[in-house]
Amino acid sequence: MIRPVCFESNPLTAASNRFQGKSDAGPEAQQAAALKEFDALAGVLRDAGIDVIVIDDTPEPHTPDSIFPNNWVSMHADGRVVLYPMEAENRRTERRTDIIEQLHDKLGLLVTEIVDLSAHEDQGHYLEGTGSMVLDRANHVAYACLSSRTHFDPLGEFAQRMDYEVVTFDAVDSDGVPIYHTNVLMNVGEKLAVICDVAIANDDQRAAVLGQLEDTGHDVISLTYAQLEAFSGNMLELRNDKGVRIMAMSQRAYDSLDADQLSTLQANGRIVSVPIDTIENSGGGSVRCMLAEVHLPNALNKAMEL
Repeated sequence: MIRPVCFESNPLTAASNRFQGKSDAGPEAQQAAALKEFDALAGVLRDAGIDVIVIDDTPEPHTPDSIFPNNWVSMHADGRVVLYPMEAENRRTERRTDIIEQLHDKLGLLVTEIVDLSAHEDQGHYLEGTGSMVLDRANHVAYACLSSRTHFDPLGEFAQRMDYEVVTFDAVDSDGVPIYHTNVLMNVGEKLAVICDVAIANDDQRAAVLGQLEDTGHDVISLTYAQLEAFSGNMLELRNDKGVRIMAMSQRAYDSLDADQLSTLQANGRIVSVPIDTIENSGGGSVRCMLAEVHLPNALNKAMEL
């Protein structure tokens, strides 16, 4: 998690993200409120037994969306780290190799290769990490909603280099506007998937997505448009230090779910939620966007295996 220092609604992402810019507060007020929300989320995750690594952002360069690190990096169990091409120029400076070095040097995590896809920016092609893709890591399937931030060329390179099958589709909100990131409308856990499938207007595409989830053994919770607007698709399944599944989401997302949906989620794992209204209203992202999962192996354990 990246602790913000200059959080505010990013004007360079507003055109494609209709979830952001819903706060009238000034930049200083947005930062102050977001910082409290960030610390509260990190705290409840730690209380739930999640090992949370917090790294402070830097004042310069100004990165108003640094609180959402899952868009620029993903980390994988074979030690590879993927860096992604970003649409907004002021988001590209969020990519920090010093953070990867800290994970290796200070925490002893193994980094075997940096897979840098950022050169696709030169052709105007983007793939914003696990915002653009929702990864089923167990089955090596990447679900991707195409948008101005998610293009075929970098998707193809990711699929080839990381050995993933890609399921692409188009999705729109209730006004027919393309949804900017796949992780706004769906989450895929070990056995449970959550998706606003009504947002996939094309019948064949919707059937392909739901069929793939069924083929990989997932039970599916379908969300409404109202729940999508409340960021209920932007949750993330984690495991704590005792191996218990933790379903992390915002309080707004939790409050939008009905009793049956909550019962299904609670049967799958413990729900952890916290209000992050400023982050959601100003930044247009929620809990899942704030979490870059660290799947890197421990270097010492890997050496002992060898």
